[in-house]
Amino acid sequence: MNPIIEHAITVFMAFFAIMNPIANTTVFAGLAGRESKSAQVKVATKSLLITFVIIVLFSLLGKSIFSLFGITLPALQITGGVLVFLVGYHMLQGANSKLHTSEESDDTDIAVSPLAVPLLAGPGTIATAMNYSAAGGWMEIMVTVSMFAVLCFITFFCFIFSSKIMKAIGESGLGIVTRLMGLILAVIGVQMLIEGVKSAAKLV
Repeated sequence: MNPIIEHAITVFMAFFAIMNPIANTTVFAGLAGRESKSAQVKVATKSLLITFVIIVLFSLLGKSIFSLFGITLPALQITGGVLVFLVGYHMLQGANSKLHTSEESDDTDIAVSPLAVPLLAGPGTIATAMNYSAAGGWMEIMVTVSMFAVLCFITFFCFIFSSKIMKAIGESGLGIVTRLMGLILAVIGVQMLIEGVKSAAKLV
């Protein structure tokens, strides 16, 4: 398989698992389900735009951040792998990870928090973006950003049609999807950790 296509598939699956559009749709429905359709569109658009900007910045500035703080790629791979694994582990238990939850506040714009940060652009998502971007050149960065953009569009439509999706999958279906995504995410986290340990061993 073409390395770029393989990279695109891997990145998309990682982002899809960690953002879990289906499960996050239930959160969106709980926060904005009673709003008018136009208001829901505004909330979904704002939250996803903020999320996209955050991920793009970390994807583009990943190597600069490494240089500024003296961080090595293996260190990010190991740390990112642990974070991603923890999110996946909590999802396997049928619960939301503490890395992707936030205390609600009546005077807080829900599009910013908790939707954009930390639900969509949480530490795990940021670490994943930096890991896949920093591991390659400009082509890998563009593929990473493009795959995240595709996922943002998918998430947007999930949010807009949240009521219909909730009726279609039900509580049991949501539990299955969450655990399946958790398993995939845990495996991706372990793989990132393995790659980080291998890279660190070569530096010794």
